[in-house]
Amino acid sequence: MDIIKLLEKENLGKIEKNVLLKKYTTYRTGGKALGIIYPKNINNLVKTINILNENNVKFKILGNGSNLLFSDKFYDGILIRLSEFDKVEFFGRNKLRVRVGAGYPLVKLSLLCAKRSLTGLEFASGIPGTVGGAVYMNAGAYKSDMGYVVENVKVLTDKNKIITLENKEMEFHYRSSFLQKHPGYVCLEVVLKLAKGKRDAIEEVIKERRQRRIESQPLEYPSAGSVFRNPEGNFAGKLIEDLGLKGKKIGGAMVSDKHANFIINYDNASSKDIKELIELCHDSVLKEYDIDMKCEQEFVNWE
Repeated sequence: MDIIKLLEKENLGKIEKNVLLKKYTTYRTGGKALGIIYPKNINNLVKTINILNENNVKFKILGNGSNLLFSDKFYDGILIRLSEFDKVEFFGRNKLRVRVGAGYPLVKLSLLCAKRSLTGLEFASGIPGTVGGAVYMNAGAYKSDMGYVVENVKVLTDKNKIITLENKEMEFHYRSSFLQKHPGYVCLEVVLKLAKGKRDAIEEVIKERRQRRIESQPLEYPSAGSVFRNPEGNFAGKLIEDLGLKGKKIGGAMVSDKHANFIINYDNASSKDIKELIELCHDSVLKEYDIDMKCEQEFVNWE
């Protein structure tokens, strides 16, 4: 059974074969995958998942790969990208609500809302993921996150039913959501509720924060953003820095000397290099402070 040929036969969307995962993750690491499919619509997504399940082929929904660390091994499965799920609609009274597909880039959406003088999404202007990935992770910054602006989420359940979950049902908490506890569910579309603001003021906030990121984060190197969630009442970066781990290297991976909660691919790192450095930081903080930091990144294909 050739799963790629089977999917191609159904004409469900563009398919790429034998892909290098470093092209699809922000760490720019990882082995190869059997293939990536870009379903054209929800029906084709459902058909794709059904075919993969019927043939016992593993699969994973892939956004911008900004919170994933694939191993260096071959991923004998299919990645599903929802890039075609990219429609945006402003509606409701004063057009304060935004209906947006899960594959739409979050930064692009934040800037689009700013142009329309809509406030509430400024925090997302530097988060390099898709809307679906941001909802899944409850991505946030500057004391705000997706939980503050999401009204409801259309999802595909693990039984291939399409349902809408209201904000409360999404169980948003710090870097956590209902979807993380139900990995068979797929975010399809999101409705955000924003507020009217002044375009100049909104764009000024975005500009200031961009400058702050440039000054404080190693944006010139591949990374996956913050590695660890901040422990309650503390900062992961400070804990790591206080242990003298800034600049620590394993292979081509390094704890950024600009921000200790960033691990960067500074010299053709392998995924193994990055994982070992993450584990070193985690274990050092646990040993010294008895704080069990939770990693924001998801490790894929390491078993």
